[in-house]
Amino acid sequence: MDINGKKALVFGGTSGIGLAASGMLASRGARVIAISRNPDRAREVPANVTLKACDVLDEAALRNLFNAEAPFDILISAATGGERATGPFLEMDMDKYRGSFDKMWGYANVVRYGTPHLDADGTIVLVSGSPARKPKKGQIAIGSVGGAVEAFVGGVAKELAPRRINVVCPGVIDTPMVPLQGADRQAHFDKLSSSNLIPRAGLADEVAQAIVFLVQNDYVTGTTVDVDGGWFAS
Repeated sequence: MDINGKKALVFGGTSGIGLAASGMLASRGARVIAISRNPDRAREVPANVTLKACDVLDEAALRNLFNAEAPFDILISAATGGERATGPFLEMDMDKYRGSFDKMWGYANVVRYGTPHLDADGTIVLVSGSPARKPKKGQIAIGSVGGAVEAFVGGVAKELAPRRINVVCPGVIDTPMVPLQGADRQAHFDKLSSSNLIPRAGLADEVAQAIVFLVQNDYVTGTTVDVDGGWFAS
């Protein structure tokens, strides 16, 4: 797909990986709409990116948004949903564990209500995470959700064809989702990435590059692209 002139909707597009994808698509000539629950908090969104407000868990609002913006060519979601549970499974707050799946329900809503308005040769990209297939201790909730996302895409690709749908699977990425600052922040990333073949945190732009690849390559669907610094290979 030639991105220039295409219309792209990016959920979670005002922060972290979503923001990087919004900016990268816009720099290649796409007409980008970055969508967030709280777009008024956006600080770094490029001037050539349009901001819209919508909660992916609000099905009525989501349908209204898609109706208003149809048709479009590119649909991306990096929206994280609600609070994610962490820690040992046997000690986990099960309400928080269930709540972690808000990310999955948000993705399902975006695909379900967005696809009918997507161009016939359009493309969808979602974001999972390396714990989907290789969780570390304390990552069972994140891993469960990521695994569900990847299984969902592998199955639904058969129904959406010739439209395409793929997943980018990031490893340890330095984004605002991690609230730590200074030396504590660096120590956090060092610990998580120490066993990787590339022992550092990745950048949001490095994940966005993979998203743009999946948008552009018309011969890739139903698959997962890992951007993990060697998480799986280590």
